[in-house]
Amino acid sequence: MRIDTCYFCSSKIYPGHGMHFVRNDCKVFKFCRSKCHRAFQKKKNPRRVRWTKAYRKAVGKELAVDPSFEIEKRRNIPMKYDREFWQMSMEAIRKVTEIQKKRQSTYVMQRLRKGREVEQHRDIREVQRDMALIRSPAAGLKQRLATEEKLLEEEQENDVEMVTATEEENNIDHSKLSYIKI
Repeated sequence: MRIDTCYFCSSKIYPGHGMHFVRNDCKVFKFCRSKCHRAFQKKKNPRRVRWTKAYRKAVGKELAVDPSFEIEKRRNIPMKYDREFWQMSMEAIRKVTEIQKKRQSTYVMQRLRKGREVEQHRDIREVQRDMALIRSPAAGLKQRLATEEKLLEEEQENDVEMVTATEEENNIDHSKLSYIKI
């Protein structure tokens, strides 16, 4: 089964799907759907249209350069059938697809990790900038309670001192006041 690729979006075209456009110079363009055909007719550049694979590879969202992609290249040289060669090539294709999947997944994870780091840095800067909005009324509650307790203790000590001072003033030595008799 021959699986072609769309000229515009580079997606797979299975037999019985899509459409062909043949230009006057006999160049054949294969499209997977009418959306791609219309974009081609409007002379859109696939590298600038955000939903195409060409855009994703150009921007760096997908792995574009890798030696494992060299195996998928089409070779127009006819080969004589050899069963051993066929089995070796099928096994090599399986290994290469596994390697491609691993490399693509690690590439995506690295991109996500970098984005996560940037997002955390941005969040930290935002919190530092807008600390007044975030500050809750209970943020300094323990400190305020501690200072209020200290103030209450000081007031109580002052009250005790005042009471002892007034008692000393009121505490009159009667031996000195012998001249007053009632």
